Amino acid sequence: LKLYDNHMNSTPNVGLIGLGAMGAGMAQSLRRAGYTPHVFDIRAEVAQAFAAEGGTACASPAELGTACDVVVSVVVNAAQTESVLFGDLGCAATLKAGSVFVMCSTVDPNWSMALEARLAEKGILYIDAPISGGAAKAASGQMTMMTSGTPEAYALAEPMLHAMAARVYKLGDKAGAGSKVKIINQLLAGVHIAAAAEAMALGLREGVDPAALYDVITHSAGNSWMFENRMAHVLAGDYTPLSAVDIFVKDLGLVLDMARASKFPLPLSSTAHQMFMQASTAGFAREDDSAVIKIFPGIELPTPKKPTA
Repeated sequence: LKLYDNHMNSTPNVGLIGLGAMGAGMAQSLRRAGYTPHVFDIRAEVAQAFAAEGGTACASPAELGTACDVVVSVVVNAAQTESVLFGDLGCAATLKAGSVFVMCSTVDPNWSMALEARLAEKGILYIDAPISGGAAKAASGQMTMMTSGTPEAYALAEPMLHAMAARVYKLGDKAGAGSKVKIINQLLAGVHIAAAAEAMALGLREGVDPAALYDVITHSAGNSWMFENRMAHVLAGDYTPLSAVDIFVKDLGLVLDMARASKFPLPLSSTAHQMFMQASTAGFAREDDSAVIKIFPGIELPTPKKPTA
């Protein structure tokens, strides 16, 4: 594929679709690195607020695709990615041959590999680029990207990847490897959250002071990043969704799907998935994923502290 002429003579134009918890920070990182990103979000006011400080708000993915050489998609799942690309006013119809689509969602690796082939038919390059690190690291440009794609795609998009992430892992020369590594990361993340909730629930059941338990565990060998981060939410009684219960219903489902295809047993992942499913069906689907602790009976959870007068 030939890159269009202006790639060699000027800074490529970058667009970002999806200004949610991660995407908003990534767009800010691009702007901080000297790019003037085009942005689209289904909440038009969010895109306009971003553009007011630098950049351009677009009315649709198609409009954004017309203007951009590299498009970074930071939507929730494969279905939303399909819509961004191939739905009404999708950007696949307007991206020029030789442009790059960077897909940052957690998806089935086989779907990602198929998407690379579908885009190649239109002359569009593709980077499979799931992300990790949370909203704060996205905003500071310190997140991790697990990427795979062709050398031609990296040649155009790699500077933008480094603008958004502290670590850009190049895991292969075609799509799929990035998504596989992300799914393995999600296996650990989901199991660690479920285990952290189980441990805190046992402590509450046994009458241990939860703040003291938290302090001891976070300074002992049993600690994990997820225990330290998510059990702080439980202590605060704050289940505002930074990452919702249903995200792990989806992601651990993808973990199990990938393993099932090769008949590989995942006993801990299966149990954790059932725990998140139980939390979701109990009414906590849209709460923070730490709300998985609410499935345990006979415990009294910490409540939000009332502000002092």
